[in-house]
Amino acid sequence: MSVEEQAPELVIRITAMPADANAYGDIFGGWLMSLMDMGAGLIAARRAHGRAVTVAMDGMQFHKPVKIGDEVTVYGELRKVGRTSLIIAVEAWRRNRHAEERVKVTEAVFTFVAIDEAGQPRAIEQEL
Repeated sequence: MSVEEQAPELVIRITAMPADANAYGDIFGGWLMSLMDMGAGLIAARRAHGRAVTVAMDGMQFHKPVKIGDEVTVYGELRKVGRTSLIIAVEAWRRNRHAEERVKVTEAVFTFVAIDEAGQPRAIEQEL
């Protein structure tokens, strides 16, 4: 089942800190991926009305670096709801803390599966 076109929603905003960076001051790609996964997970859990887990991430490329002190903003958009799965597109943007310009640094598509208390896939309520 497809989801109607909607604008991506803001799911996370955070400042990149020294502990999140390598020796050159660039933020670790894994840190950024985890933010994106958390953001997508928020959307998935809300739509699945319960626990949902990441099963895949597709198409991630790093376009620009993120530096210590940059504001990182993660946007997500629910693209598709299946019987047990959800497809969520996520973008990460950075903004230097002393500037207004925002730059997209990466994007990816996450697939989540709703699971029950035993960790087995469960059906997602279909909204009308």
